[in-house]
Amino acid sequence: MKKTILALGTMLPPEMEALEREFDLIRLWKEADPEATLQKVKLDVVTILSAFNGMLVTRKIIESLPNLELIAQYGAGVNNIDVEAAKERSIAVTSTPDTPMNDTADTALALMLATLRRIVEADMFVRIGKWSSGAFPLATALTEKKVGIIGMGRIGQAIARRCIAFEMDVSYFGPRKKSNLPYFYYDDLENMAENVDILVCSCIGGEQTHHIVNTPVLQALGSKGVLINVARGSVVDTESLLIALSNKDIAGAGLDVYENEPFVPDSLISMDNVVLLPHIGGHTIETKTAMGKLAIANINAHFTGQPLLTPFTA
Repeated sequence: MKKTILALGTMLPPEMEALEREFDLIRLWKEADPEATLQKVKLDVVTILSAFNGMLVTRKIIESLPNLELIAQYGAGVNNIDVEAAKERSIAVTSTPDTPMNDTADTALALMLATLRRIVEADMFVRIGKWSSGAFPLATALTEKKVGIIGMGRIGQAIARRCIAFEMDVSYFGPRKKSNLPYFYYDDLENMAENVDILVCSCIGGEQTHHIVNTPVLQALGSKGVLINVARGSVVDTESLLIALSNKDIAGAGLDVYENEPFVPDSLISMDNVVLLPHIGGHTIETKTAMGKLAIANINAHFTGQPLLTPFTA
């Protein structure tokens, strides 16, 4: 008899089909009456397949499933999962932490290029026929710029390697210095912001980093500084950023994430010194496929008595 998996979000079709071949898969978000379906299958469900952009894995859902053993996240972060509620019942939680690393780092570099070199503005300049009236205004080079990275985990290190290839100077801020890295370490974020041209957010979300980029940090970054955020929207205080951009306290920003996604403040949309992306950091076919395969591998490992490949621990 197939084990039952409750899917609260979707992976790519090939991975969903692969999962359905081995398990009884219930796509809860597609059900006309999700609550009624949940009540009907609650005793059968042993695994939740969760997605970072899908339905929330709340305490209520976890507590309603008495035989739940595993929550397999299709995504690097677990902000949508009540991890504490799972921990209380010794329910394992897995994620796919490394899969979006390179794509997210690429996105950070793309935002740097787009913002400093004014790529989006230049594209529009050509499209609306302004080129015939004169040359496009000067932009800013990346070479020899000082980059300060908030969070020097796997993604931060991938960003750093790309910055070095662009002949940029790299430093970082985090909870502790990493002795194996050659980059200069700051233990004070305002101090680092004051000494860099580009401030890049690549840290984890959550309470410990909530609004870590605020008015004092943005003012320290200065009128020629640029903010790049490929971390979580909660890392940056939106109101402080709006004020800093409006007052020209900083030169610009490149954002892939926002505090209230998918809502983006109209005032940000109207600014021509801001580049806005719809949270596409790891949004490639290659990464999504790898994420799906890893989520399935974790599920299979659990039910064959093997160690989980990427258990989430906090």
